[in-house]
Amino acid sequence: MAKADLSKIVSYCDKLLRTSEVQDYDRAFNGLQVENNGTVTRIAATVDASLATVRLAAAEKADLLIVHHGLFWSQTHPWIGKRYALLWELLCNNLAVYSSHLPLDAHPVLGNNARLCAALGLYKARPFFFDHGLFIGFQAGAKIHRADLARRLRAATGAEPQVIPGGPEICRRIGVVTGGAGSDLRKAAEEGVDTFVTGEGPHWTYAMAEELGLNVLYGGHYGTETFGVKALAAHLSRKFKVPWVFIDHPTGL
Repeated sequence: MAKADLSKIVSYCDKLLRTSEVQDYDRAFNGLQVENNGTVTRIAATVDASLATVRLAAAEKADLLIVHHGLFWSQTHPWIGKRYALLWELLCNNLAVYSSHLPLDAHPVLGNNARLCAALGLYKARPFFFDHGLFIGFQAGAKIHRADLARRLRAATGAEPQVIPGGPEICRRIGVVTGGAGSDLRKAAEEGVDTFVTGEGPHWTYAMAEELGLNVLYGGHYGTETFGVKALAAHLSRKFKVPWVFIDHPTGL
């Protein structure tokens, strides 16, 4: 059985993703969140760290779980009920958890935004959407009919996107920021795009998109953020010679 050292994988990820350099939301903790006995024989990747995905990873005999949304976002004590069950599953199954939020979003090769751009056929993308001290997303010039872009997004995520047709039918400057960037349509428009692809946004963004003359395609928060953890896990699998598996636990959101 192939084995790798957990500390070496963590150090490599921290350097690759610039974990200590990238600012994030105050509640986010990037890096190793739970350790194991120090050995990795199988990597699992999923979007959200939860009791359900931990159990699925354990069923796959994984001992390292790579996630985009980690365990710690708000007060996490006391560890009772389902939280105790989560802790029990982690410890009994020797499962380490490594989380990367904005560092993985922004990575120019393995990140959610870079991989979604590639899946949409958007090339020569340049940095876009400056937030938390760095450009999180990418934008690219194109000449794609809005309906065709929606079809590409559906093929990439496996779900029908919600489309706000507030801009031109032919999309010529497309910005991509995965996840929950729908509340920042004005920021996207100010950076010069006529079409904005993201995961989700609130109801009032429909009227704002029309006001701004901006097409908005909501591909789902979960659906747009499966790309980074898959790419990172596949990269680690090649480098450290251990197998990996994707844990699909869609939220529909």
